Amino acid sequence: MQALCETRRCGNSSSQEVNTCLGIEMRPCQKDTALEMTGTDRPGLMSEILAVLAGLGCNVTAVIAWTHNTRAACIIYVENGRGGGPIMDPIRLAHVQEQLQHVVEAHHGRGEKRSVRLTTPAPWRTHTERRLHQLMYADGDYEWCRGCDGGGGAHKHGCDRTHVTIERCEEKGYWIVNVRSRDRPKLLFDTVCALTDLEYVVFHAVVASKGNMADQEYFIRHKYGCPLDTEIERRKLTLCLIAAIERRTSHGLRLDLCSPNQMGLFSDITRVFRENSLSMSRIKIATQDDRACGTIYVTDASGHDVDPKTVELAIKEIGGSIIAIHKSPDWVPPGSFPSKTPNIANDKVEDGSRFSFGSLLWSQLEWISSSFRPIRS
Repeated sequence: MQALCETRRCGNSSSQEVNTCLGIEMRPCQKDTALEMTGTDRPGLMSEILAVLAGLGCNVTAVIAWTHNTRAACIIYVENGRGGGPIMDPIRLAHVQEQLQHVVEAHHGRGEKRSVRLTTPAPWRTHTERRLHQLMYADGDYEWCRGCDGGGGAHKHGCDRTHVTIERCEEKGYWIVNVRSRDRPKLLFDTVCALTDLEYVVFHAVVASKGNMADQEYFIRHKYGCPLDTEIERRKLTLCLIAAIERRTSHGLRLDLCSPNQMGLFSDITRVFRENSLSMSRIKIATQDDRACGTIYVTDASGHDVDPKTVELAIKEIGGSIIAIHKSPDWVPPGSFPSKTPNIANDKVEDGSRFSFGSLLWSQLEWISSSFRPIRS
């Protein structure tokens, strides 16, 4: 067990390695225009958004997108042409936003919730993944979340789904929140983001990981002293925590991209995926200097596992040398036998994927513990 406290472990932090995607870190692009979109997850939506941006002469410098509970949210950083800086002209900014709204509306029925927003650079721009959490929470993706039994009772043996219990600590006046889920990188970040956005203050926390499971315990109070006395409030906190943890869960086959950067690159890649009936469940791509690198998870149009032959044909059409299928050691294509084919992803990516919740804790401690205070007797 490890407790968050004021002490900090010395030594080199591994956060840079954990937070990178094929060597490129996803930070807020302070110098670019940011497109924020939320809506119903529909096949082809991302492809059409990127196609419109390319047609309007907007160069995409980074894309990060999550899908969860039939909802989708993305943040796309763009500049006014290659190296042209942010879109500052209000007339052009309004025109780009209007065109993107037409695309999103075409994928939504009447009354369906959706949002499109372009923002100019700002020094206080929120961390990209923190902002994605806020967008999906505002979109209500947590409303249909479920733990192994809906968040109540004991965690069932062998269940690896996210499970949350909330208890009252009468002596100290805190609520005790226990979270059990699969261990993975950035688990602590996602949980604390949810608690912070819901305006809860964490006074004490204990975390532990064993095998592929992680346990988190938080002693919390509401920022304004509002009690968690109603079932509705406890239920909302439970579902929001489950959603925050499961949003980052990757579904589908992972494809690693590394390519020379050029105008319209992301539009071309997603167009080929759409034409081959491939849907993207998660995207994390960024440009650095003259390179574009990142990861895309693909499924079929119904959200199920893809046929590897379809993926290989799409990759060949895009240019087989710039996208590689990430094959984990135990991954076997449907209908085939295990082989001794080595992992085609580079060692740096594989090492990063093995980081656990326990190893991530200390690398992130200095940033997170500034929001925590010790329990006072």
